[in-house]
Amino acid sequence: MTRVIGLISGTSVDGIDAALVEITGTEDDLKVELLSGETYPYPTQLRAQILEVCRGASLSMAGLAELDNAIALQFAHSAQAIQKDRPSATLIGSHGQTVYHQPPLRSHQARAKEEEVTGEDGNYPASHLPLGYSLQLGRGEVIAQVTGIKTISNFRVADIAMGGEGAPLVSRVDAYLLASPTHHRCIQNIGGISNLTYLPPRQGNWLDKICGWDTGPGNTLLDLAVNHFTNGSQTYDCNGSWARQGTVCSELLQQWLEQDFFQIAPPKSTGRELFGWDYIQQCLVQSQAYRLTPADLLATLTEFTVASIVDSYRRFLPQMPDEVLLCGGGSRNLYLKERLEVRMGSAVVLTTDEVGLSGDFKEAIAFAVLAYWRNLGIPGNLPQVTGAKAAVTLGNI
Repeated sequence: MTRVIGLISGTSVDGIDAALVEITGTEDDLKVELLSGETYPYPTQLRAQILEVCRGASLSMAGLAELDNAIALQFAHSAQAIQKDRPSATLIGSHGQTVYHQPPLRSHQARAKEEEVTGEDGNYPASHLPLGYSLQLGRGEVIAQVTGIKTISNFRVADIAMGGEGAPLVSRVDAYLLASPTHHRCIQNIGGISNLTYLPPRQGNWLDKICGWDTGPGNTLLDLAVNHFTNGSQTYDCNGSWARQGTVCSELLQQWLEQDFFQIAPPKSTGRELFGWDYIQQCLVQSQAYRLTPADLLATLTEFTVASIVDSYRRFLPQMPDEVLLCGGGSRNLYLKERLEVRMGSAVVLTTDEVGLSGDFKEAIAFAVLAYWRNLGIPGNLPQVTGAKAAVTLGNI
């Protein structure tokens, strides 16, 4: 039995999710018990700075170092707080705070790049095409020094170096903790960005049939719109109650669903770089042409998240699931959940809490498991999900 702390702050930058867990087994016999889970908000000024950087604000190298350290200290303090009056952990897995994510070039993108940029001999070999890049701040060395606990961080880089997207990374954890012996399941995380893991029944060569990808926007656009309409006094639409009062603009919804990202086959990932500040500004302008009220726009943005998820299933899954298990902040949005139930038809929509795994802290738990696997030398990625050339251990010790 190993006590591990998992730490993550997602695309929404709501705060640091910390999970203290006890882990036994390795893969097929993996078991995780959540001892404690808490979310520790960022100081207001630090959160504002992170969001500005995610929005594309310029930052000097000195400023980058200062921000990296400030985030690391907040993560370290969260790790200390989650252990207060509880058994101490011997390992920390920290995802850090993503501030930039650039997926690798693939398929038609790669061909376009080859035509655009050539070497002296007129060739631009595919092996030389740019890899993806993903930057998470909050360096593990600081966390380890402050807490005195062995820390594993920087999980995405090994997968990206193998040609992968570096995301989603939780699919292998989902597989061993949430696969059913009889049902086809989709584990749908709705954070700032939405991602899924498709799990066939746990039979035969089931692990090879798992797939997953980022489906598109989750809460980010909704949160940005609420922040805009309330001049910053509110940061999210509690239970979707504001969106529930509006009417979906089907013309605008269809226009958004024609976005190139939704047409690309997996593996694929995305972030605030696409579905972020610039995107919501465009949505606000477009809504004026349809004379949408704030409630109408929120209803349409909610439907956008839901429709992009279901459309993604229909396009790319080997078959539609029997069950959809929600996790992440979006799983608490009752209106969004209701709309997903309507669009999914016969599939049962539940939360991971209802099958024994905390939906609020599932991502933090996942990075605790990834750190545990890294410490044992067990690969953490699923190549068919991320697009990597091989399964590799994830994270720097």
